[in-house]
Amino acid sequence: MALSSSSSSLLRRLLGSTPLPSSASSALRAAFCSSSSSGPSPTLPPASSIFGDDTEVTNVPPLTTPKLFVSGLSRLTTDDKLKSAFAPFGQLLEAKVITDRVSGRSKGFGFVRYASLEEAETARQGMNAKFLDGWVIFVDPAKPREQKPAPQPDSVSHTGFRTNKTVGWCG
Repeated sequence: MALSSSSSSLLRRLLGSTPLPSSASSALRAAFCSSSSSGPSPTLPPASSIFGDDTEVTNVPPLTTPKLFVSGLSRLTTDDKLKSAFAPFGQLLEAKVITDRVSGRSKGFGFVRYASLEEAETARQGMNAKFLDGWVIFVDPAKPREQKPAPQPDSVSHTGFRTNKTVGWCG
């Protein structure tokens, strides 16, 4: 399938007048055109080759829990959309988009939890750096919540009255 005129003009504007090599052109065509092309679609390079080398990323932390942290979510992403995106990778127990208390809109991140570590690892590999609702999302292992320090008690004077910490005139 050939690129539409608007897609090809956009590519020309983005890339300038320099022609693309045939491998890059076919990779772009395979990524942005529908899969109903007349010829065989070329295979895209593995994700590690985006950086120009074929080395695997080795600094990925291992999973210790089946709960995953998903960042880069669109403000329009809902719990249902997150659940439907991650459901093909295994038995999904929970999919939660964190929302703002006041506006009710997404804060741009969420959590998904699977029944096993293997399913979570498959989902992490399958969904990391993929598009969801037009945004690139990143999937990492969820870290345990840090405990907040206990609030400091108010200072009480030796007479038993609380001291006023207000500076200035209080009317």
